[in-house]
Amino acid sequence: MHYLYQEHRSFFAQVAHPIEALGGAELEELGATDVDPAYRGVQFSATPEVLRRIVYCARIPTRVLAPLATFDCHSDRYLYKRACEEVDWMSLIGVQKTFAIFATVSNSRISHSKYAALKLKDAIVDTIRKETGSRPSVDRHDPDVSLNLHIENNRATISLDVAGRSLHRRGYRLDAMEAPLQETVAASIIRMAEWNGEKPLLDPMCGSGTLLAEAFMVASNMPAQILQDDFGFQQLPDYDAASWKKQRTEIDAGITPVAEGLIRGSDIDGDAIQCARQNLDRLPGSSVVQTERKDFRHLPDFEYGVIVTNPPYGLRIGNRDALGELFKNFGDYLKQRCTGSTAYVYVGKPALLKKVGLRTTWKKELVNGALEGRLGRYDLY
Repeated sequence: MHYLYQEHRSFFAQVAHPIEALGGAELEELGATDVDPAYRGVQFSATPEVLRRIVYCARIPTRVLAPLATFDCHSDRYLYKRACEEVDWMSLIGVQKTFAIFATVSNSRISHSKYAALKLKDAIVDTIRKETGSRPSVDRHDPDVSLNLHIENNRATISLDVAGRSLHRRGYRLDAMEAPLQETVAASIIRMAEWNGEKPLLDPMCGSGTLLAEAFMVASNMPAQILQDDFGFQQLPDYDAASWKKQRTEIDAGITPVAEGLIRGSDIDGDAIQCARQNLDRLPGSSVVQTERKDFRHLPDFEYGVIVTNPPYGLRIGNRDALGELFKNFGDYLKQRCTGSTAYVYVGKPALLKKVGLRTTWKKELVNGALEGRLGRYDLY
């Protein structure tokens, strides 16, 4: 069976709003063509080799989808009927593999995403049962095949997730403190800081170390998915196992050593530092990233470098007065001890940037899960 993505080699990368253009630029660097940022994503074209490189190396997208089929869909019965016909579920999933469906709907007669996913699930299970007498199992947490159903203006598109999971799940974060920064958001902060490893980098409130890990991966040219072995593109009918094995070896050969102490992190919370160290140690070569338990107010001067941080807020602080005091003290530290540096401060509540007490060079919206976050840049003269 011939699938939609095979006609034009066209794919869709899900990227958080409003950083679609940032994600598009990264995809172009990795070899994508016809890159077209849209709302919450980027349309692009790619050869099989470029598609695999994007899934393995891209830091900003959350999912990459290969469209299998698209059709008009004005009722649940028609969704079921066309889903049975348009995809060869027996070869894609069969009885042995598990699968999961993630659905979104908008401006359509089918108005509930869970109901849409249920109808597609019924079509898959019934088609395979009809051929074999048995049915595949659903596994929402770690499926062999991850599918996306998108219905917009009564048109359905069924896609295969070519990563097989959300790409923010890098695999190094075994533990996290409260309200952790998503890996894709941390990677976006590093990219918006335009940091490439040429200047020292410090996170003085590093928490579980996500910003440190993402910075280390950038500095070492390490693929974002280096700790993963299974990918959704391995389920595509045109997957070439030998070609991927050779390509992965070549990409991994491009990893470079990072200088000792180029990347440093500290935190007043000993549990946070222990957590950060455990997470970092999952990444090969990351022992060069220095971490220590220390209040930022007691750190030595940090001049002509780059500071990236996501200060704690909410439950870890306890009350509003303490929160205001923390941000004011941090602003004083930046002003008095970080001459010539540039600081990028990410907050989950936009109003908190004002409490730093310094004028921002710019502020940009950056969503972290359900949080309407802001990233503020401070040039420290």
